[in-house]
Amino acid sequence: METWLAHAPTQVRHQISASEQREQERLGIAARSPARDWRIERGHDERVVHTGGRHMAGKRSNGATTDQALRAVLDKVDACTHCRPDTELGYL
Repeated sequence: METWLAHAPTQVRHQISASEQREQERLGIAARSPARDWRIERGHDERVVHTGGRHMAGKRSNGATTDQALRAVLDKVDACTHCRPDTELGYL
């Protein structure tokens, strides 16, 4: 029993990793370029996704991973019309 308990966390982590990879493949983001900096700006009534280098992202913006930025765009968060993060993410 002790040996099984010692190996169980590794097996659980492996299953979680495999599940996350399947979800990324389902969303079509597995083969994307390495993680870039993205910004999600939170205004009073709206949110906007920007590419990381976008100087127009306001003080109310937070850094985001590629996965977070894509999920935001998929969840109908507006994409900046100037830096076009939706195009950079491969979502049109």
